[in-house]
Amino acid sequence: MNQPVRRRWRRVDGVLLLDKPTGITSNDALQKARRLFSAEKAGHTGTLDPMASGLLPVCFGEATKFSADLLDADKTYEAMLRLGVTTTTADAEGEVIETRPVAAAEADLLALLPRFTGAISQVPPMYSALKRDGRPLYELARQGIEVERAARDVTIHELTLLGFSGSDVSLRVSCSKGTYIRTLAEDIGKALGCGAHLTALRRTRVGPLDLAGARTLAEIDGCDEAGRESLLLPVDTLLRGLPPVTLDEAATLRFGNGNPVDTDLVGPCRVYAGNRLLGLGLGDGAGRLHPKRLVAK
Repeated sequence: MNQPVRRRWRRVDGVLLLDKPTGITSNDALQKARRLFSAEKAGHTGTLDPMASGLLPVCFGEATKFSADLLDADKTYEAMLRLGVTTTTADAEGEVIETRPVAAAEADLLALLPRFTGAISQVPPMYSALKRDGRPLYELARQGIEVERAARDVTIHELTLLGFSGSDVSLRVSCSKGTYIRTLAEDIGKALGCGAHLTALRRTRVGPLDLAGARTLAEIDGCDEAGRESLLLPVDTLLRGLPPVTLDEAATLRFGNGNPVDTDLVGPCRVYAGNRLLGLGLGDGAGRLHPKRLVAK
């Protein structure tokens, strides 16, 4: 009887810009990408719902040490809303609760959007991974249980109307972390007096990373090993928004051993020895640069 061939995992360091398809979870997409690269270690930088597609930065190896930095980054989406229909989940995966006529015109929507731009307050949806007493809210919601949720402050940096056709609305949303686009769609519908839900969502940007450079799983699968390697961005791609600091040989040795070095910089920075990334440092404002996360050689 033939024994199954065991996969040989290998060290892979870098960042893959993945265009996640609809219909699978972010973790499923991550694991498929990991298998394509036979990568020992992998993680992603922010979950997309199964119904959502778009940019999912995947981190391999040493890049996983910096994936949390993108969790706090602003994100941009293209969202499709259906006016006049509300659902249990505020998106197309839920059951229809109510259908109402749509009397709003494009001018009404344009006049409303500034109200949802800037600092706003959102009540997280019941169908979310937030936890209450250790249990995800979506588990409670599936049992028909609704609990009180505290409103959270988020920021909508941009809310642009891309299209309006009867009851279908297309928006571009640039927002802070923790923003629920489903809730935004639902709240816009309430403000228009007809209700609404999210029918499609595509993430186009995460921090400095853009969907334009992303590849689908099918495209990656169609590449040979060299082609796949060429798709990987360097580890410091995730730190692109931070100022760089280059250390001399003596300071490199101290920093690499976990000791602070002299600097005038204040705040986080990416630290190099020549062209080699050493890791993430933090200037304390008192002339010292402390190692926060180091890259293995």
